[in-house]
Formats: sequence, C-alpha cells, structure tokens
Amino acid sequence: MQVSPQNILPAEHRSYYLFGEDRDALFETGEALLAAGETGALRLRVDVSELERIEVESRSQGLFGPQACYALVRNAESATPKQSDHLLKLAASVAAENRLILCAPDITWKKALHKKILAETKVVSCEFRTPSAEHFKAWFSEAVQCENLYVSEATLQMATERLSGLRAAAKQLINRMKLYDNEEGVQFDTALLGELLGERAPDDLDDFCHAVAMKDIRAIPLLRHLLLNQQVSDVQLHTWLSMRLNQLLMFLWYQASGERSPSQAARLFGAARQLVPKEVKFWSAAELMLAMKKLTDTEKLLKGASVEARFMVLERLTLQLIAHDA
Repeated sequence: MQVSPQNILPAEHRSYYLFGEDRDALFETGEALLAAGETGALRLRVDVSELERIEVESRSQGLFGPQACYALVRNAESATPKQSDHLLKLAASVAAENRLILCAPDITWKKALHKKILAETKVVSCEFRTPSAEHFKAWFSEAVQCENLYVSEATLQMATERLSGLRAAAKQLINRMKLYDNEEGVQFDTALLGELLGERAPDDLDDFCHAVAMKDIRAIPLLRHLLLNQQVSDVQLHTWLSMRLNQLLMFLWYQASGERSPSQAARLFGAARQLVPKEVKFWSAAELMLAMKKLTDTEKLLKGASVEARFMVLERLTLQLIAHDA
C-alpha cells in the first residue's frame, strides 16, 4: 500500500518503506515514525549492515516482560543482494507490537529491490519527491508561523529560492531567526534574512550589478567605491556579478522557449524579479555567452594567473561588459 507524505502519520502499521529525492523530508518522517508509539519501546537506528541486531533485539524479552522494538534502517538503498533478501524477510515478518522503518533515498536505480518492496502487501510505502517551490514555501511559512516569527512575503520568496527545498538548512535558519528575535516581534525583511543566511553585502553591490546589466557607465565609479571605500572583496563582487549575468541568461533562455513566466522559471528572487526583465533588453544570447566566458577568464586572473592589481582586472572586465558591443 502506498500513501502520501501528508497521510503517513499517525503510525498505525508495522512496516514502512520511505523513498525519494527529498532526503530531509524523508528522514524527518522516519524519525517521527520511530518516535511515535509506546514510550517504553526500544528504539534502534541501524545501518543496512546491522540487520541482525534488529532480529536479536526484537526477539529479546525485557526484564519485566515483552518490550516493543522500533527499528529504523538508515540506508536501505545501499543493500547488497544478500542484504536485500534479508530486508524483504524482515519487512514481511514484523510482529504486531514492533515497527520497522526502511529509509531509502535515491533508491530507484536499484529497480529490483525497489519493485519487490513496493509489491510487498504488508509494507506501507511513501515517496518523497523533490518539493516544488510553492510547496516548500508553504512548509517554510507554516514553520515560521509556528515559532511566532514575522516575515514579509518577499522574505518568504527569498528563503524559498535560497534554500532550494533543504528542510535541514531551513530549520537552522529558523533557529537563527528565533535567537535574533528573542520574542521581541522583529519583522524580518530580505536584508535581515540575507545577513542571517551569511549573504551580507552593501546595497551598492546590487546597484553595481544593475549598472553593469544596463550597460551604464555609472558602473565604473560604483566599482571603485565598492573596492576602495567599502572594502568589498573582489571574490564577492565577481560572484554577485556572475550571478546577475547568469540570471539574465536563464531569463533569456526561458523567454525564447516560450515560457509563460520567465522570471519564475529562472527562479529570480528579490529585486531581480523587477530588474532582470528590463536589463535583458540590452543583451543578446551571444553577448551573454561571451560575457560568461570573460567572467571565467577574469576569475582565473583573480585566483593568481596574473600579477596585475585585482582592481585593474575588475575595472577592465567592467569596461568590456558595459561596452555596447560586449
């Protein structure tokens, strides 16, 4: 029997098979299944090479009578042919008071084992697919609300794009937000979230990227201001510029492919949602491909392939990019 992740709890069955690409959600659900049930039950977390331990513990009698045994196999996808047979026998013979949870992220390449477990009538299976941006955003929003944190819609969108469906990373971010908030009702905007994500940067850096994307001569004084006055590292500046031009290239690709919403398909976030559609008008696909090559060459120079001052390397790159024949 196969169920959806939303309906797998409460734990009412003996054997569970969890598989799919969303590792964070998969193991989170596995731990929830392991924790549910009798408080005095013996709970085991084992690797697929330790299956005998489950049999020994589940058959042992407690000092004051039988004790329930709940076992979670962390890496069922790594089973050898012999271990696969052992897994199938275990899953089909779990006693009524016990529970077996097989966690197998990315197992679909082992088609034989995968099909056999799915065909086992006594095993409840559940697939955890890579979450869509909408589903992850809804999950993150609910998690934030449960902690009584206040975030703007733009902040939710930024977190969705930055975290790319990673629940573990999202939980760490929420913990940072709780510490920062300290029950004071802080309103988390995109700038504050960027700092908590470790993406702190001066506003002028975004202005510089926009100026380059618009092929505006104003990019040169902004570059000098960032490097000389604000002491922004050349690596950070190069990374931000690379990201913006890559956004332009992705937007142009989806636009040419007839995508209904190129901004959404290219996963643009924050101010880029409004700026990129304007900036892309100054570029052709061939120009952007050439620009990406120039960025790669410049990265090599910044990493030691040249004795030239890094400021000169970046200034020359900027001049090349804003030239209308770039």
